[in-house]
Amino acid sequence: MEDGLWERVEPLLPVVERRFRYPGRRRLDDRRVLCGILFVLYTGIPWRHLPQELGFGSGMTCWRRLRDWNQAGVWQRLHELLLAELRRAGMLDFSRAAVDSSHLRAMKGGAATGPSPVDRGRTSSKHHLIVEAHGIPLAATLTGGNRNDVTQLIPLIQAVPPVRGKRGRPLHRPRRIYADRGYDHDVYRDRPRTPHIARRATEHGSGLGVHRWVVEGAIALLHWFRRLRIRWEIRDDIHQAFVTLGCAIICWRRLKTSF
Repeated sequence: MEDGLWERVEPLLPVVERRFRYPGRRRLDDRRVLCGILFVLYTGIPWRHLPQELGFGSGMTCWRRLRDWNQAGVWQRLHELLLAELRRAGMLDFSRAAVDSSHLRAMKGGAATGPSPVDRGRTSSKHHLIVEAHGIPLAATLTGGNRNDVTQLIPLIQAVPPVRGKRGRPLHRPRRIYADRGYDHDVYRDRPRTPHIARRATEHGSGLGVHRWVVEGAIALLHWFRRLRIRWEIRDDIHQAFVTLGCAIICWRRLKTSF
């Protein structure tokens, strides 16, 4: 893991005081454990097969830290921190945003799963993503594979955190939203800041793809992490932790280009 990323993660980690009377086994270094979590995210390897000879500790140790740090809000705060730095560097454009979703197989079932309408009814989940004009992920949510995109547009917009980084009011809502036909519904067209949605039952070639392609590229980057191509986690909060961490890594890669 790069030093720059660790310098941003370390202050966000909760401090765990060691017991003096019954100290037990010494706690494994947080940076090594985070490297193990990233190893699983990048390679998709099962927790039980995590190579301990690389110094990551056991897979169970890494899983517990991922769970505990997610409950402490570490991954969400890391994502917000990197978004603020991107804004400070002038790399965020809130003049428009694009939304889209992607199905993935849920091999073990669990919460936030459902029969997939595009995979013969197999158990699946769905990643919902909103990005700004350059394709930087602003928020990502997880639902069952049978949830219609129409129902997720407003929750996805509301999931965008306030983005600081400059003096004044933080950015919170993009000015325009671009979406495909899966989000077409009259209830959205009557709202203020009307989303630009391709209409159903019309020929392709609306021209909105000029702005929407960035979200498809961001989904491809998110699924570049092998752990996010197929859902192996029964617990939806663990998979959501991986999704948020993946979004933060994408933001970190964009930020490095400004150095």
